[in-house]
Amino acid sequence: MKRHLLRLVAAVAATSLATIALVTTPTLPSYASGESYVALGDSYSSGTGTRSYIDDGTECLRSAYAYASLTAAAKGYSLNFRACSGAVVADVRNNQLGALSSSTRYVTVSVGGNDAGFADVLTECALPAWASDCAGAVAAGRSFISNTLPGRLDTLYAAIRTRAPHAKVVVVGYPKIFMGEDCNLLTFFSPSDEAALNDAVTLINSVTSTAASAKGFSFVNPISRFTGHAVCDPTEWINGFSSPLQESYHPNRAGHANGYTPLVSGVLTGASVTATGAVVAQAENGAAAQAKRQRKYAAIDRKITPKLFQPPTKARLEELAKKKGIDFDAWWATARPQA
Repeated sequence: MKRHLLRLVAAVAATSLATIALVTTPTLPSYASGESYVALGDSYSSGTGTRSYIDDGTECLRSAYAYASLTAAAKGYSLNFRACSGAVVADVRNNQLGALSSSTRYVTVSVGGNDAGFADVLTECALPAWASDCAGAVAAGRSFISNTLPGRLDTLYAAIRTRAPHAKVVVVGYPKIFMGEDCNLLTFFSPSDEAALNDAVTLINSVTSTAASAKGFSFVNPISRFTGHAVCDPTEWINGFSSPLQESYHPNRAGHANGYTPLVSGVLTGASVTATGAVVAQAENGAAAQAKRQRKYAAIDRKITPKLFQPPTKARLEELAKKKGIDFDAWWATARPQA
């Protein structure tokens, strides 16, 4: 009898402890295949530069070859691909965060370059030295990055955490576009211009990393990964001046597959994704479904237009030469003989 009572007491105690554990231990979401991944941000996340885009009724230039799509395909995640070419911080906050919820497991975001006017700065710096105020354009961009962008990012990142409290959030930076050479016809980036532009990229990555860290987010800096693969390098992962213009100065398919994908996925999921042929095929096969998913957001996405680099056309240069008293014909004859 005594032994029976001891067993009964032990059973009751165990049941009580289990009940206490259930009450005091918070329930965490469980994640399995098909878990939710939301890709937020601008053209460097949407896949602009890969020359193939899903038909979602917008100008967001979302690509099956973007790192978010390749990562989701390899991992079997359910991707909501909200990143959109031309997006600024306010667009992400107002138009993209609705995709987040308490069940969101993974989030990536790149944004800030459009706020700082990178396309306009590139447009100015592509002019020949006599027509350009590259230094002034870069200085204005740096001032914005240092003084205004941190507050915008802080507000955005706080909103992301509120809407996706359990998500792993990875903030993605920008690569350097140049490595000291301009081999493109009708652009005139000098080595000093390129150095100034690269320094601005380093600055925005530093500011963004600090803001991300303050919210407990991870930051991925792609500069080292893209070194040796800039515009005009033997193997380009970033397009130079291109046709159509929207492709210019954005990572190409190799940049997303070999640059961003293994780097971002490793931090996001703990295991780097390799963009094998099977992974790429899986991403391609999901393009139609992703396009359908994004069409429900098309009305708000169409309010965003890509921020495009504008090349220094001959007509524009002639106009600038006239204003500055430059003998355009003499300059043109020696500036780009192959033109």
